[in-house]
Amino acid sequence: MSQRILIVDDDPDLVEAVSMLLEAQGMEPIAAYGGAEGLAKARSENPDLIVLDIMMPDKDGYEVAKELAADDQLSDIPVIMLTAVTDYVGSTAYSHASGKELVADDFFPKPVEPAALVGRIVELVGGS
Repeated sequence: MSQRILIVDDDPDLVEAVSMLLEAQGMEPIAAYGGAEGLAKARSENPDLIVLDIMMPDKDGYEVAKELAADDQLSDIPVIMLTAVTDYVGSTAYSHASGKELVADDFFPKPVEPAALVGRIVELVGGS
């Protein structure tokens, strides 16, 4: 069975580019174009990993990550955060301009190189 990767981002071009690269690795991408949709799909699809944008109009990545962490069914799913906010503090945590801090399995600043992101996904969940 192939690894299922949920991509939550309001940029359809990024979702499509990452999806195509994941498919080439034998993985199954699941697209969500906002935080609320991403949470719903995380609950219904039970992905192996979540790629999560932070700045989204309906529900930001901080809110989504907080809800994921509080849900016993979803809290063990690895999360890779994406953001255009660049106050980068380390490989797994950073502070947003508002002072919020979040710990994830990895962090990629935007613009992200899709191949580098997919390479990290493969490292975290393995290919099929």
